[in-house]
Amino acid sequence: MLAEARKALPYPETAMTQTLLLLPGDGIGPEVCAQVRRVAAVVTPDLRIEEMIYGGASYDAHGTPLTDETRAAALAADAVLMGAVGGPKWADAPRDKRPEAALLGLRKAMEVFANLRPAICFEPLADASTLKREVIAGLDIMIVRELTGGVYFGEPRGIETLADGQQRGVDTQVYTTSEIERVSRVAFELARGRGNRVTSCEKSNVMESGLLWKQVVTALHARDYADVTLEHMLADNAAMQLVRNPLQFDVILTDNLFGDILSDEASQLTGSLGMLPSAALGAPGKPGLYEPIHGSAPDIAGKGWANPLAAILSFEMALRWSLGRAEIADRVLAAVKRALDDGARTRDLGGRMGTAEMGDAMLKAL
Repeated sequence: MLAEARKALPYPETAMTQTLLLLPGDGIGPEVCAQVRRVAAVVTPDLRIEEMIYGGASYDAHGTPLTDETRAAALAADAVLMGAVGGPKWADAPRDKRPEAALLGLRKAMEVFANLRPAICFEPLADASTLKREVIAGLDIMIVRELTGGVYFGEPRGIETLADGQQRGVDTQVYTTSEIERVSRVAFELARGRGNRVTSCEKSNVMESGLLWKQVVTALHARDYADVTLEHMLADNAAMQLVRNPLQFDVILTDNLFGDILSDEASQLTGSLGMLPSAALGAPGKPGLYEPIHGSAPDIAGKGWANPLAAILSFEMALRWSLGRAEIADRVLAAVKRALDDGARTRDLGGRMGTAEMGDAMLKAL
């Protein structure tokens, strides 16, 4: 579990006054982040929480989804927690002004290159998955996704008009040795605190960047991590294996694009996107970026239906990885389990609770 894995990485303990920057974002973001505030008020009353608008809300107010002030506040904070961004309202905005551009820009500014996406099946939710209980019961996977390179940032990119009038879209998948090595080290270190197994996923059979990925991971493993079991798996096979036999995985290491896809797939093993947090980490001592992996869900925004547990578990990860408060993180995680054991369920989990009601259940469990 994360409590053990955290000990493997050199993120510092601290008792200083700390700041959490809250960026509620769009859609259901403000609703779930409000429940984070309620939990934080109980478990970390000394934590300074600053809040700024971000994403589509910032575009509406300032003409940009990420202002210089918000970027500076993020870099100055001890941790940043945000809700989802985007929605059809901003579909016609220029690409560099869309809410999603703020997310990519913030990741790059904060230099958070390792995205940790745990997929844990809480025992009370084993029947909420579309897979059979015996396939997913006890699931505990950590996906380590490279976050600041690959096809999402590679150049050249764009849409051009050819001489014959056709259009051509170009995105470039590109990685360097150092980019692959630094995220691989995170995966190997994490594995040492868990099941000691890493599955590295790429498409080395058809992609040059995938072949380099495999070569670099193999060399790093032989040089510094021979005590960890390493397996290479093609990303398409990994997608199939996740629904065939997910318990075979411990730590999955992969690039930006495949990590995006595989982690969303893994989220469904747990019963709902509303249960999945994430952490984005950079160099030790730098602020981490935390967010639920679900979207802004504009179809239910304002209805009070959203599951806040992914956002609360993202706060739990911030406590553990950036704020150095592992014991409090353990308390929050135990409260989530207790609330679920007591039957707390939002609509995505087959229940009838609203967002605030699940927040009430968390406070009771605490």
